[in-house]
Amino acid sequence: MKYKLLVVDIDGTLLGRERSISAENIKALAEARRSGIGVALSTGRAVQACLSILDQLALDGYHIFFDGALVSDLGQEVYAEPLDRGVVREAIEFARSRNMDLELYSASQYFVERETWSTDAHRKFFGVEPTIVDFTGLWEEERIIKGGLASVNPQQVAEARDFHAYFKNRLHFSLARSPAFPDVEFTNVVAPDVSKGRALEALASHLGMSLAEVMAVGDGTNDISLLSLAGLAVAMENAPDEVKAVAHHITDDVEDNGLAAAINRFLLD
Repeated sequence: MKYKLLVVDIDGTLLGRERSISAENIKALAEARRSGIGVALSTGRAVQACLSILDQLALDGYHIFFDGALVSDLGQEVYAEPLDRGVVREAIEFARSRNMDLELYSASQYFVERETWSTDAHRKFFGVEPTIVDFTGLWEEERIIKGGLASVNPQQVAEARDFHAYFKNRLHFSLARSPAFPDVEFTNVVAPDVSKGRALEALASHLGMSLAEVMAVGDGTNDISLLSLAGLAVAMENAPDEVKAVAHHITDDVEDNGLAAAINRFLLD
């Protein structure tokens, strides 16, 4: 068997506008697992926002969360790259000075200082309940793995750009969009060396397999490092051109079950 591990992005790859997993994708993933191929999710989402998907697909094993800042099987951590505590403190101060709604994540909790559109979306669509706290001193009490900004209007987009420019040499940023929220720009904020590709290297090493034995499927710019290392890189038709440029194959759009099509073509034939 050429490929031993299938690594799958969530939003825009596994999930489309309806935020549900199609019967075709469920069937293809189940058949891949029955054939002996491992399946790992790779996402910018927090662990908590993936639990319902893991349950629905009956997936165990290791997965890549927080844009690559954490590789875990929900128990054992294979790899973790948290944010520097001093940078977290400064990021909180920067956000407060501009009345920005910075979101912070530990491995198990989603922290905010007040209710926003994003907290409501987390609760309704991801099943994640926010922990509302005063961020003062949070950097000393919690291991923060990822920060986030959700921009729903031009002012917030501009503020996120300012945040990026201020911390560009001390943090790594990736922009993500979800088909379910096409007008919202999500900014993932992680440690400087974090990427899905680096997380894949740690996961493959832990599993004792080569990167050549990995098939990866994704659609976002945060998937470029992942696709660049996989033995077989598949980009979704709905991916931007820079993502397609690093792929070996372009599959169908997420709304047309492109993930299932790729699995059927490369893993099950």
